[in-house]
Amino acid sequence: MNEWSPLAKVYDPLKAGSIDGTDVEPHDRAIWRAMNARYRTNKGITGDPQLTLFVSRLNKQTSEEDLKSAFSKFGDIRRLRLVRDVITGFSKGYAFIEYKEERSLMKAWRDANKMVVDQHELFVDFELERTLHGWIPRRLGGGLGGKKESGQLRFGGRDRPFRRPINLTGPILQGRPAERRWEGGGGREERQRDRDTSPGRDRDYGRRHERRDEWELGARDYHKDRRDSRRYRERSNERESNRGREERRYRDSYRDSERR
Repeated sequence: MNEWSPLAKVYDPLKAGSIDGTDVEPHDRAIWRAMNARYRTNKGITGDPQLTLFVSRLNKQTSEEDLKSAFSKFGDIRRLRLVRDVITGFSKGYAFIEYKEERSLMKAWRDANKMVVDQHELFVDFELERTLHGWIPRRLGGGLGGKKESGQLRFGGRDRPFRRPINLTGPILQGRPAERRWEGGGGREERQRDRDTSPGRDRDYGRRHERRDEWELGARDYHKDRRDSRRYRERSNERESNRGREERRYRDSYRDSERR
């Protein structure tokens, strides 16, 4: 655990699909596709990968001139490539910018992330295709980051770094749980220890922790709605009963007047 890092040093699709990098089985089909992919770096790409930035979430109307104007303030740009569709020629929303000096690269990496260009907040990171061993692009099920709505988040990058795994302290008991209970006199403490040391607990804890906050928020809203609806029903019933009493009182008074 001393070598743990929030950023991936080698790209592993299985680990990239896990919030803490501890998954042992893929949880979506895209990860299976990335694990079986045989991706080779595009040999047509030129330039120094150590001086190149990846810029994404661009406005589709942003041009090369707009990008150059926004990023040239960090240093001299050697090469800029806005990726476009080969058929339509429209921008795909991301680009690669190569600087002449490393200090310009680091300054842009530090200050240009979340910079707004043409009403779009940009995401800026180092180029990973040629610098991160084992890289698999998003179109093959890999990549890093992603939107929560897609259900295919990838961790280990600047946008979504790994979370530190939960370490369990204390020795792990050997043998089957039933044998330990009978031999050691067991009971509630033994059963609790069995649950704490059960396989997969570390892996699932992070996801359960995230869902717990969402569930608590949803539960509060649910109970609030139930209380509000109960109050509404009580008030409605009270109004109905009051209306019934008024009608009966009116009928009784009308009958008394007719008798007289």
